Amino acid sequence: MIDPVELTKQLIACDSVTPARGSVFDVLEAALIPLGFDVERFIAGEAPDGPVENLLAMRGSGGRHFAFAGHLDVVPPGSGWTSGAFEPEIRGGLLHGRGAVDMKGAIAAFVAAIPAEIDGTISLVITGDEEGPATYGTVAIIERMAERGLKPDLCLVGEPTSVSRLGDMIKIGRRGSVNMWIEVPGKQGHVAYPHLADNPIPKLVAILAEIGAIELDQGSEWFQPSNIEVTDVTVGNPATNVIPAHASARLSIRFNDLQRGEDLVTRIGHIVATHAPEGKLIARISGEAFLTLPGDFSTLIADAIEARSGIRPELSTTGGTSDARFLSKLCPVVEFGLLNATMHKLDEAVAVEDLVALSGIYAEILRRALTR
Repeated sequence: MIDPVELTKQLIACDSVTPARGSVFDVLEAALIPLGFDVERFIAGEAPDGPVENLLAMRGSGGRHFAFAGHLDVVPPGSGWTSGAFEPEIRGGLLHGRGAVDMKGAIAAFVAAIPAEIDGTISLVITGDEEGPATYGTVAIIERMAERGLKPDLCLVGEPTSVSRLGDMIKIGRRGSVNMWIEVPGKQGHVAYPHLADNPIPKLVAILAEIGAIELDQGSEWFQPSNIEVTDVTVGNPATNVIPAHASARLSIRFNDLQRGEDLVTRIGHIVATHAPEGKLIARISGEAFLTLPGDFSTLIADAIEARSGIRPELSTTGGTSDARFLSKLCPVVEFGLLNATMHKLDEAVAVEDLVALSGIYAEILRRALTR
C-alpha cells in the first residue's frame, strides 16, 4: 500500500522546475509499475518550448475509462524558504516543499488511492510542462492517446481547487487566456525639433486608452466578466532630450465563454492599426474558455467529497488556466485537489491530514466512477 505522504516527499525531493525531466518521473514510474500500470515516457518538442518529458500510464482494459491528469513541473522556488524548497520537511502538521500542493501532493494522493483490483480502465496523463508554455506537454500526450485509439470517458485534473477547507470547491470550467504584445515604431530625434522626429508614445497612449475603455461583457451564467489588463509598458529611453524610436506594451486578457480568442486578437488589432498603421500586434492564445456543464460527472465528484468529508463543494470557474483546457476536448473534465492558499508561494505547504483525506476522496471517486 502506498503512503501518499511519503510519495509526496519523494516527488518534492526532485528539483523539477519547469520543464521537468528525469528523476521526478523516475519516482512516479517506480510507484506505478508495482500497481500493474504500463508506463510510457517520451520526450516531445524542440527549443524554445521543448524538449518536454511526458508520462502516460495505463491499467486495465474495457469498461469505463477514468483518466487522472496532472503535472510534475513546478514554478521556480525563489529565495527565502525556511527550509530548502526541494528538501521536504514536516513542521506542525504541514509538509513543506515546492509542489506540495501544486501539484505533486495530488498526484501522490491519487496513486495511493488506486485499488488493488479495478473493473475498467485507469490512465494517468502526467506532463512535465504545465507551468511553462505547455506547447509539448498535455497536448502531446493527447496526440499520443489518439494514435493509440485511447479516449477517456471522464477526466479528473488534480489542480489545487480548494479554498478554505479540503473539498469546498471544484472547478467545472476555466476562462480562456490570450497575451498580446503591441509594438509602435517611431522616429528618433531631438525634443527641440519634433518636426524632424515621430514620437510613438502618444500613439501607444491612444491605443491603450481605447483598449482601457472596452467592457467586453458583464459575465455569463457560469463565468465572471472578461477582463483586459495592461501588464507592461516599455519605452526604454534613458535620455531626457530624445524622442524615442519605439514604444511597446503587453496585454493579458482572461475571457469567458462569450468570447473567442481569435475575435479578441482581431478587435485589438483593429485598434492598433487605427492609431498606428505601422504598428505590430503579436498574440498568443493559451486556451479558449471551456465549461463542463453541471451533470453526472460533477455530481459524482461532489457526492464522493460529501461522503468522505461531510461538505458539499461549490461548483466554480474562477482562477487561472490549467491543462483542463486541452483535456476538455476529449471528455467531461472536472478539477479537484488540495487547498490553493500557498501555491507558487515561499514555504508552499500541505496539511498532512489533507493528503491522507484527499487520497480517500480520490478512492471514493474511483469506486463510484468505475462501478457505474
